[in-house]
Amino acid sequence: QEIRKVVQALEQTAREILTLLQGVHQGPGFQHISKKCQKAREHFGTVRTQMESLKTKFPADQYYRFHEHWRFVLQRLVFLAAFVVYLESETLVTREAVAEILGIEADRERGFHLDIEDYLSGVLTLASELARLAVNSVTAGDYSRPLRISTFINELDSGFRLLNLKNDSLRKRYDGLKYDVKKIEEVVYDLSIRGLNKEAPVSAGREK
Repeated sequence: QEIRKVVQALEQTAREILTLLQGVHQGPGFQHISKKCQKAREHFGTVRTQMESLKTKFPADQYYRFHEHWRFVLQRLVFLAAFVVYLESETLVTREAVAEILGIEADRERGFHLDIEDYLSGVLTLASELARLAVNSVTAGDYSRPLRISTFINELDSGFRLLNLKNDSLRKRYDGLKYDVKKIEEVVYDLSIRGLNKEAPVSAGREK
């Protein structure tokens, strides 16, 4: 019961962060990416406090016994952290960096940690979000961003191809990545046909 209460609070914070970041998909949102990322990082301060509370609700050596209680929200928070980092720097966040953002450990031996499969699930959700962002970038008149997203997603896909995924749910999530790659390729192809990708300077739409 105590674990459920904290998890519900985490889910609420995750919803608030998601609502905030969804604004980048709207036309005016592209001008305010850095502000939205800054606000999202403030919310992650709340997440760290809630994580500290969660750690006290069960014995440290029984992480996997209760893992199912927070697995979904943790994957959602990984995705949100990865999305913020991508919007800030257009790079892939490391598992260590996500763990730091969430206020938990990267190493299993050190207690409440970020399981590798939870990290990978969050990253795959990021891919779907970026496929959507590529489409909305064109609507907003940002024609260079889809090309950069395409490069990033193709590198991500190459990385996942090197993994031997045994987890069934993770494998299914990975199968969805090829559709994200295809969706983004179609956007880039459409821009190429229209000659729009040549008009956009490389730095267009990039905001640190």
